Amino acid sequence: MMSLFPLAPRYRLDDELLWLEGVDPSRHYWLRVNGEMAMTVVIPGLAVASAAEFKAEVLRFRALQPGEEMAIHRAASHCTIVCISQNCYAIATEIAGAPVWHLFDQESLESLLRTSHPDWQCAPQDMELGRRLLMRSWVTSVAA
Repeated sequence: MMSLFPLAPRYRLDDELLWLEGVDPSRHYWLRVNGEMAMTVVIPGLAVASAAEFKAEVLRFRALQPGEEMAIHRAASHCTIVCISQNCYAIATEIAGAPVWHLFDQESLESLLRTSHPDWQCAPQDMELGRRLLMRSWVTSVAA
């Protein structure tokens, strides 16, 4: 049986469009959807407590087979990584209440997951992203 090779565009580290705005100190990924600066989304990233847990999670990601999923649960949010094919992964989230899949190649997504290492530190300019996320939480209502 032939494996699926989707031709859909996906986020790659060597992309001409700047799609990664940064990774904040709490390991949230800030993505510019299709490189659009006006459409930035915040995706909860992997967070682990130890180097052993980090290694286990990276190995779990690498072991994903087409059709398999890996859930990322955070205190206030979650997302799901879906293996579509050998070098195509999706992070399933929502934008304005609509389900969305952000497509990545393996190298790009694994690079994001590696920011969960306990010794990782965000870039100085990404500290501001953490402040922006905190400001967003203050304007969001808790109960409807």
